Amino acid sequence: MKIWNFGIIGAGLIADFHAKAILSLPNARLVGICGINQAKVQNLASKYNCRAYIDFDQMLDSPDIDIVTIATPSGAHMEPAISAAEHGKHVICEKPLEISLERIDLMIEAHKKAGTSLGGIFNFRFHETLKFIKEAVDSGRFGRITCASVFVPWWRAESYYKGSWHGTKDLDGGGAMMNQAIHMVDILQYLMGPVESLQAYSETLAHEIESEDTATCIMRFRTGALGMIYGTTASFPGQFRRLEITGTRGTVIQVENSFKVWQFADQSEFDKEVLSRFGQIEGGGGVSDPAAIPFEPHAKNFASFLNSLESGREFEINGAEARKAVEIVLGIYKSAREMKPFRF
Repeated sequence: MKIWNFGIIGAGLIADFHAKAILSLPNARLVGICGINQAKVQNLASKYNCRAYIDFDQMLDSPDIDIVTIATPSGAHMEPAISAAEHGKHVICEKPLEISLERIDLMIEAHKKAGTSLGGIFNFRFHETLKFIKEAVDSGRFGRITCASVFVPWWRAESYYKGSWHGTKDLDGGGAMMNQAIHMVDILQYLMGPVESLQAYSETLAHEIESEDTATCIMRFRTGALGMIYGTTASFPGQFRRLEITGTRGTVIQVENSFKVWQFADQSEFDKEVLSRFGQIEGGGGVSDPAAIPFEPHAKNFASFLNSLESGREFEINGAEARKAVEIVLGIYKSAREMKPFRF
């Protein structure tokens, strides 16, 4: 069994999740960590018994490393991702892939030129329940889908933003929609396909930050179905994320990783089993505390990336796929800024 050697670029909160995820995989080894804050780098390196690097160029020069994960602030993903490609290293990068489409496209082009793989992290995709919803959509069990919506009513205390890059335009690229709700934006487009147009509003209502802490939009998919997106970090004390899909022959309401409703016109024993297995609310990490999320979905995300490298298949969340959610979020921001509909 090939062992893949990992390095982590970034030493903040999310780097700890990356380290735990890497170390949980039987075919992965954590070699080193680098970051701007050397105290944090040293602490993580000691905690996980790996090497502390001064900067990402020093790390990327190491022949021992096959893959780097990028856990820097969102607006600082491009530079290490491109440098990694130039050093022949594969990259798996935290969401959002970057904060502008231009920067994302440069990342994609660099890895295409180098022949290396660029993958995104959307760890919510890797819960088993999503597979059942995707199969129901693709097989037509909903009949004609009429509406599909996602809701992320989360809470972040002022301390989350104070003295941080969170909520800044240069490094976060936005607020609640770009940082928190983008997970569910990705799931919505994954299930429903391209968005045709949307009309959005955004406001900063509860925090002293540059970007929005509350945003909402209505949308039309290319299929003709309508939908909604709501994302906030101003909903105390934080509520469960929610997905709703309804059509002429079925409705599914997912709350966190569980089903509140799973009902179709052609109901079967399989549907009873799904409700029995996933009928109780499971999850909730992240609604008010970003440190409360489990690392296991990251591990599944990383494992799928490694499987794609070993099999030679395209990773399911490659650069082009990870780009889609950012494009939708940027469309929301443009619509809200210009106070008019945005057409893709």
